[in-house]
Amino acid sequence: MKTLYGIKELSKRSAWPVITIGGFDGVHRGHQAVISETVKWAKDKNGESLVLTFATHPRNVLSGSAPSFITSLEHRLLLFQRLGVSLTVVLEFDEVSGMSAEHFIKDVISKSLGTKGWVMGFDFAFGKGRRGDFNLVSSLSKKYGFEVRSCPVIKHGGEIISSSRIRKAILQGDLEGAEGMLGRPVALMGTVVKGSGRGTKLGFPTANLDLHHEVKPPSGVYASIATLDERDFLSLTSIGTRPTFESEGAEEVVEVYIIDFTQSLYGKDLEVKFLFKLRDEIRFESADALRTQMEKDKEEALHRQGKKTLTRQDTPSIILP
Repeated sequence: MKTLYGIKELSKRSAWPVITIGGFDGVHRGHQAVISETVKWAKDKNGESLVLTFATHPRNVLSGSAPSFITSLEHRLLLFQRLGVSLTVVLEFDEVSGMSAEHFIKDVISKSLGTKGWVMGFDFAFGKGRRGDFNLVSSLSKKYGFEVRSCPVIKHGGEIISSSRIRKAILQGDLEGAEGMLGRPVALMGTVVKGSGRGTKLGFPTANLDLHHEVKPPSGVYASIATLDERDFLSLTSIGTRPTFESEGAEEVVEVYIIDFTQSLYGKDLEVKFLFKLRDEIRFESADALRTQMEKDKEEALHRQGKKTLTRQDTPSIILP
């Protein structure tokens, strides 16, 4: 997948481009339906699938504040790629927020992209005053030479799937509920940075993640899958303040122990998918007591996960020690 940044980049015409537009925070099942239809339509026409998304949350521009992303831009790009998207164009929302809907269709959708097909989510709206809805796009499609399709509502538990519902479930620790709406495990993405080195001394070297501004589950220790270069490894992930070593009020950190993994990870981007919670974060009386508990955590994760593999078709089997 190729990625372009900024509206000024929208100059090269693709072969029969089919587009979809949105923030796609979480790239949940509803988003996946829209993007998958975009990819399929483009393939049927021997064309290219294009996703237009935004670097920051539109509410940053509209109201000056926005909720934390479920998936950072880097994470969204990875998920788009896994869905088979040909090209993603990343826009700053203020580049287009002042445009009228027809201005946007004329200058961006038609002139810059040469769009032939446009897939819209059931509630997607754009342009000044959000006047650009499916009815307006349909009425202008012949004038600007493209076709338009709409995707149906996707529900989970009888309610429409939304990023706000998923965000709430993650923050409350409802991994199962969030996974049902996401269509995949709850996940974080971050860059591995140097930590204190205590994990190595304990015999459990951990990768400290500098998160890409993503919503995360509550503090605790979780069985997880660490994905590196599209290879999946069973791991333990700790979210918390390390109370055994740090004083009260310490900054919360995310540490990942990839079971029996010895390669250096510094500077690499790591995706961590949460399987289930093992226990709450607690303070231990000594490093030895913590080490003993970590051994138990490892054995429980290995026992419960067993020889299972992920269901995502484009991912290799989990690598177990």
